[in-house]
Amino acid sequence: MSVLADYHLHTDHSGDSEAPMETQILAGIEKGLKIMCFTDHYDPGFPYENVPDVSPGTFDLDYAPYREEYLRLRDKYRDRIELRFGIEIGLQPHLGDFLTSYFASHPDFDFVIGSNHLCGGTDPYYPDFLKSRTQEEALALYLEDTLLNIRAFPGIDSCGHLDYVARYLPDREKFYTYKAFAGLIDPILSELVTRDIALEVNTAPLTKGMQYFNPLPDILARYREMGGELITIGSDAHVPERIAGRFADTAQILKSLGFDHYTVYRERKPLMLPL
Repeated sequence: MSVLADYHLHTDHSGDSEAPMETQILAGIEKGLKIMCFTDHYDPGFPYENVPDVSPGTFDLDYAPYREEYLRLRDKYRDRIELRFGIEIGLQPHLGDFLTSYFASHPDFDFVIGSNHLCGGTDPYYPDFLKSRTQEEALALYLEDTLLNIRAFPGIDSCGHLDYVARYLPDREKFYTYKAFAGLIDPILSELVTRDIALEVNTAPLTKGMQYFNPLPDILARYREMGGELITIGSDAHVPERIAGRFADTAQILKSLGFDHYTVYRERKPLMLPL
C-alpha cells in the first residue's frame, strides 16, 4: 500500500460513530498505516428541527475528552504509529465569524477538514431531501452552497468530500459528470487553489460499492490542471473495517491522473508524501 496515512477518521466522539478510538488505532496498525489523523465531527448550528430522527446535540463535539483521549493514546502507541489530532467542521455560510473565534480558542488541531453536510437546510443523506427537487437541482444547489461556505470560512486545510451529495442521488452515474457541472465546480476549485486549500480524496463511496470516490476523477484532473497540488486522502471510516478502504486502488487512479504525491498535515502545516 503506497498511501500510508488516513486523514479522515471518526470515533465515538462523533455522534454518528460507536467505534472507540483505540479500536480504530489497532485496526489502522493492522492495515499497515503509519499515520492516522482523527477528524471527529463538529457541526455547529446543525438544523435538528429539519431532521427529526437525529437527536439535538448529535453533531456537537466535546473537545476536552476528545483531546484528552487522543493525547493518552498518542503516547501509548507512539512506537507503533503516529497519531494526529484533527476535526471535520460542518460549514454553513453564516458561521464564518463563529468558526474564526472557535479555532482561535482551539489552536491545537493538526488538521481541519471543512465539509458541507447541509443543503437547503437539511442533510442530503435523508430521502426527504429529494422530494421537492430534481437530482440535478440538488447537485447544483449543493455545489452553490459549497462555494459560499468556503468563501465565508476559508480557514480550513482541506475541502472534504466535495460532491458528497452525489452519494445519495440514485441516478448519479447517468447525469453527473465534471463537464455537465463545470460552471459550478470550477469556481470552487479556483478558491481552493488560490487559498492553498487541499482537495480531499474521500474513499468512502468505493468501500460502499459505488464506482468512484469523492470527488470524481475528472474533477481531480481539472484541479490539477488549474494548478492544484494539495490532495489529502481519507477513508471517512466510522467503523474499523473501513479504515484505509480501497487506498491501493485510489493511489493507482491518482497516479493515472498525474499526481505523484499526497498531503498530510501537522500543526496545520502541509507535508507532501509520495504515492
